[in-house]
Amino acid sequence: MNDWEINRVADLLQTLNAFPGLAGGQESLFNTRSTTEKRTSFDMLKSWEGVGRRDHKKIGGEGTEYLEEENYVPAIAIVGRPNVGKSSILNALVGEDRTIVSPVSGTTRDAIDTEFTGPDGQKFRLIDTAGIRKKTAVASSGSIPEALSVNQAFRAIRRSDVVALVIEAMACITEQDCKIAERIEREGKGCLIVVNKWDTIPNKNQETTVFYEEDVRRKVRSLSWAPIVYSTAIAGHSVEKIIVSAAAVEKERSRRLTTAILNQVVREAVAFKAPPRTRGGKRGRVYYSTQAAIRPPTFVFFVNDAKLFPETYRRYMEKQLRTSAGFAGTPIRLLWRSRRKMEKSAGFHV
Repeated sequence: MNDWEINRVADLLQTLNAFPGLAGGQESLFNTRSTTEKRTSFDMLKSWEGVGRRDHKKIGGEGTEYLEEENYVPAIAIVGRPNVGKSSILNALVGEDRTIVSPVSGTTRDAIDTEFTGPDGQKFRLIDTAGIRKKTAVASSGSIPEALSVNQAFRAIRRSDVVALVIEAMACITEQDCKIAERIEREGKGCLIVVNKWDTIPNKNQETTVFYEEDVRRKVRSLSWAPIVYSTAIAGHSVEKIIVSAAAVEKERSRRLTTAILNQVVREAVAFKAPPRTRGGKRGRVYYSTQAAIRPPTFVFFVNDAKLFPETYRRYMEKQLRTSAGFAGTPIRLLWRSRRKMEKSAGFHV
């Protein structure tokens, strides 16, 4: 969400700052307003919902909208440590050897873009990348080509829409995998975790996948929202699930909640667990919330004082949003704006 969007929503909602609503979850946003106030607020909400949105139509269920753009081709970056099977995955998806596959790590040097059409006709741009080793390992090797390749891999993450983070089944999660995961989350990209070479796990049973997923979730906390896909790319097993999952992630990343549904979710969350009181007896109040952007979904909370909402409560609100509204496979951003700061920037004095 850029500064223009923040300023736009602030202008549209200046009148709402004087209205009670969502405070402690005890009353509805509109229950205490007159008919005229309600109509004014509704008109303002309709104006905001049109900001910055083009080529979009409502195609989801109740309370959900998706952005559709002509000629938009989602980019999927395939990243991970060296020799985890990234190139094998790309070759298996496109059905031919577009990149060289070798047991020798570091075979792929450049970020290679490949056009791909899924089973349902949706087009994607697949980006195969070089393996990302630890920064200290790359520096100690003194290899300029490898350093450039790693830099290209990070750039591929930045220009992608969805990232397929590939890990090797037998190696499970390493420290480097966690660092790559953190980079993906910081960049605001959709993500799925691909556990490749699944055939190398011996004596698998129904509980194996459950235990493995628990281990991944425990170690990669920054991607707790990412779906996990198991594949054996070299044999072509389950690679189609990667595209299916990536398409679902991109759809969630482009989803917009209607204002009414969003505020209902927030109201219920606040009613279930109110913001904590400070030692001085002060408590945070949520006046209003709106979704300001997509890719990633970004929500703005207009409150009495952002400092009254500790990190634990902000994580709680994110969890409630995910539980009630979904957004699997994508990071979401929660921005908290204090009413006093809004009034000061607008030149208001109380």
